[in-house]
Amino acid sequence: MSDVAISPPSNGPAPARALDRRDLRTLSLSALGGALEFYDFVVFVFFAIPLSHLFFPPDTAPWLAQLQVFGIFAAGYLARPLGGIVMAHYGDKLGRKKMFTLSVFLMAVPTLCIGLLPVHAQIGMLAPLLLLLLRVVQGIAVGGEVPGAWVFVSEHVPPQRIGFACASLTSGLTVGILIGSLVAAAISNYMTPAAVLDWGWRVPFLVGGVFGFFAVWLRQWLSETPVFEAMHARRELAEGLPLQQVFERHLPSVLLSMLLTWMLTAAIVVLILMTPSLVQSVFHVAPAQAFLGNNVASFALAVGCLFYGWLADRIGFAHALLFGAIGLLVCGYALYVDLQGGAAHFIGLYALTGFAVGVVGVVPALMVMAFPPAVRFSGLSFSYNVAYALFGGLTPPLIGLLVKKFGVLAPAHYVAFTALIGIAVAVSLLSVRRRAGVVEPV
Repeated sequence: MSDVAISPPSNGPAPARALDRRDLRTLSLSALGGALEFYDFVVFVFFAIPLSHLFFPPDTAPWLAQLQVFGIFAAGYLARPLGGIVMAHYGDKLGRKKMFTLSVFLMAVPTLCIGLLPVHAQIGMLAPLLLLLLRVVQGIAVGGEVPGAWVFVSEHVPPQRIGFACASLTSGLTVGILIGSLVAAAISNYMTPAAVLDWGWRVPFLVGGVFGFFAVWLRQWLSETPVFEAMHARRELAEGLPLQQVFERHLPSVLLSMLLTWMLTAAIVVLILMTPSLVQSVFHVAPAQAFLGNNVASFALAVGCLFYGWLADRIGFAHALLFGAIGLLVCGYALYVDLQGGAAHFIGLYALTGFAVGVVGVVPALMVMAFPPAVRFSGLSFSYNVAYALFGGLTPPLIGLLVKKFGVLAPAHYVAFTALIGIAVAVSLLSVRRRAGVVEPV
């Protein structure tokens, strides 16, 4: 870790300044587009049950059909590294904005097509195969979108505002999860189960496709990043394969980014995405209560991202990471200990935990600053997408096994372990800077 160079993504010293109107427009449009695209990616999981009935033979056991649908959902995660590597290569070569626009277009098309797909009763086994293909395209799109968006916003703002810029984009992505949850709740509340199976399940995908094309239109108002334009003007773009340079020169930065992504995936997947199901199946909390808690926690997460991004710009990225990782560890245990004791304070503690998960807003800024501009997109995209595919894919079954073996506090133990990794990374970065005699915030 000592070889990681944490430096702001600028090509020279820049005077400290506040975010101006152009910066705020860039951040707002980027965050809104990210929310719409991430809604497209996650809404699939909220309709796993009707999809399992519609896209597989009617005599398939319900558990097997749901397992197959979740397998198709997971295929989107497995496709992320492919999309991230390819789109990052061209992002480092041709420009950030081109890939930033392409990624949201690639998400809009398959989302709209899912809403128009014929089901198994109409075309047989071709239906799940087409669903799988479209899900893979979604994964390719989001693999380029998320790291590309972080690089894009970080290279538009002053170096002293990178923390808030990356956190605002991350906050937008979490809002996409909240929108998906609210849309799913509205459809289930206002439609009969028969209507959902008949046509209601198509609505969120059709709406998502329209959202996606709206996001494409929004991004025409964005400009290429000043950092990339300066590199292009000075002919400092990476020669050959940017990813090859990452492997040859920046492996410590890859390791740092993967470790931080592990903490990010644990916080998001376990505490935000899995906990609503766990509190119902393990702790017997009513579904309506679980849904309310998840919405409150998701909103608190969006706010927490902004807070930790602001904090990182004030006290330094490593200090903010250290403070936030400790908070994540404590709040994760507080939530699950309360659930074990009867869930008397479930909503309040889930909201506090969601806010603590906001420490993930610091992670992208650290990853952005770990790679030099010429290979930044490729280095961040490879590290983040491969780690997310690995840890994001393994976490759900792993948590299931840990609960059986170690009891109901196992999810909190797992999150705490990854929080300790975040603490170790923060302490390591602070130690390196201290030995180098650097006194400004890290």
